[in-house]
Amino acid sequence: MLLGLNTTISHTSPADWARRNKELGCGAVVLPVDYRAGHAKYMEYADAAKEQELVIAEVGIWKNMLAADANERREAMEYSIGQLAMAEEIGARCCVNIAGTPVPGRWDGGYAQNFTKETWDRTVEAIREIIDAVHPVHTRFTIEPMPWMVPTGPDEYLRLIDAVDRESFAVHMDAVNMINCPERYFFSDAFLRECFDKLHGRICSCHLKDIVLLAPFTFQLKEVSCGEGTLNLSLYAELATAEDEDMPLLLEHLDTETDYLKSLQYVQNRLGLSK
Repeated sequence: MLLGLNTTISHTSPADWARRNKELGCGAVVLPVDYRAGHAKYMEYADAAKEQELVIAEVGIWKNMLAADANERREAMEYSIGQLAMAEEIGARCCVNIAGTPVPGRWDGGYAQNFTKETWDRTVEAIREIIDAVHPVHTRFTIEPMPWMVPTGPDEYLRLIDAVDRESFAVHMDAVNMINCPERYFFSDAFLRECFDKLHGRICSCHLKDIVLLAPFTFQLKEVSCGEGTLNLSLYAELATAEDEDMPLLLEHLDTETDYLKSLQYVQNRLGLSK
């Protein structure tokens, strides 16, 4: 298990960036630049990470490859291909996006159209197109699960893997994103085991965060910083490590660098990793 921060910490150079991550006790990183920064720049960061023996956990895309607008969709696909090509060159464990939505508006939002057969087919086609444009060998293309967007659970992820039918398509694990109902929330230990059991051998990288049930009606779940919710973080780390001793676990969705460092320290203490 390699902890990391899914954010860019303040730094003065690629070497300083890598050194700061190492000094914080991180073993995994996400580059603070994308492929549009140019080959020389992103390789400088990749080489700095290698020098500090930091694993590049993932390369993010975060564009709507199913966008209703043709120009937006084309740009998202071009960006996805560029990011996957960079991920392959720098040896990242995976390149990750979410499926997206064909509905105009919030690109990561929940809509009934996210679950139509047409959207499923378009998702499969888009993933294939991205992978076939790059033919990655060292990295994998992945889709992060979402509460209201394919894949919403491990069984749906397995169906997606079968439908895509590409060796380079694998799993990005975000268990909190799949906790979207009372059963998965109240019996989250069992759900964590189900996820790692069913997706065993396919998981490349994990996001690490927490979740809590809010008091007001109706059923409302909120993503929170590690330790502020009810998820069994120790079990999550145990399962991730059993899957791969070098599995990246990245903290994400915090507001400031101070918040990230505070959360990192909490997790290190919780898991007995403090220096």
